[in-house]
Formats: sequence, C-alpha cells, structure tokens
Amino acid sequence: MKSRKHSQHYGSKTAEIKMTPMIDVIFLLLVFFVCTANFTPPEEILPMDASLPGSVVADVRLPDLENLDVIEIKIELDHALTWHVMDSRFTTLQEVHSLLHTIHSIRSNIPVIIESADNVSIENVIDLYDVCRRVGLLRVQFAAD
Repeated sequence: MKSRKHSQHYGSKTAEIKMTPMIDVIFLLLVFFVCTANFTPPEEILPMDASLPGSVVADVRLPDLENLDVIEIKIELDHALTWHVMDSRFTTLQEVHSLLHTIHSIRSNIPVIIESADNVSIENVIDLYDVCRRVGLLRVQFAAD
C-alpha cells in the first residue's frame, strides 16, 4: 500500500505542505505560555472583606489574648443553632465571624478547636470551618470524642 503525502496538484506541478515549521512554532508558543503562566489562585491575590452591609457586629469583651493558647468553639443545637466561643454565646455565624476577625487581627497564629454536639449537622461544622479559614485562622482542628 502506498503512503499518502500531503500534497495538492496544481496543474502538472505538485505542492507539498511541510509540517515541521508549523510544529516548531506551536511548540515554542506552548513553552512560552507555560513559562509565563501564573498558577496562583485568584482568591489569594484579590483582597476580600467578608462583612456584608448591614451585618451585625458582636459586642463581646475579648479575653486576654496573650495568655490564651487556643480558641475553643462549641456548636450546639437545642431549639436553635448556637456557637459558644470562650464563655460567650452567639446565635448567628456572622457574630462568630466578627469575633474571630477581631481575634485574628490581634493574634493571627492562634489555633482553633471546633467541637460539635452529636445532633449538629456536618454542614454547620463546615460553615464554621470556612469562616475560620476566610478570616485567616489556618490552624483549625476538630475535637474528637
């Protein structure tokens, strides 16, 4: 069986298409785009303020953060979902967010331990975890019974 060549016939003359230069150009473009690509996630580049207009700011006295080793947050569900952060009770996650944001601005490397009651859904625990990470508290752990 004869191999086909990429050619076109123009009258009696035959014109061949050479692929080598085109492959070289595509390879060079590929190398250029890979070398100049920026693989940083956009959420680390853009500044973000997670507080919404009209949000509630918790007026809670802060404990002595210099002597505080860890932030313990307990999630409970009796009639409504409540968060207990260092002897303070909160009824909305936005209040917990503002408190954690204030604590992070004073002491950014403090660890957080999240403990949830048995009847609390995992979705509520993950929402609290997301709030901690969004604020900038990166050392988040879960309490095990």
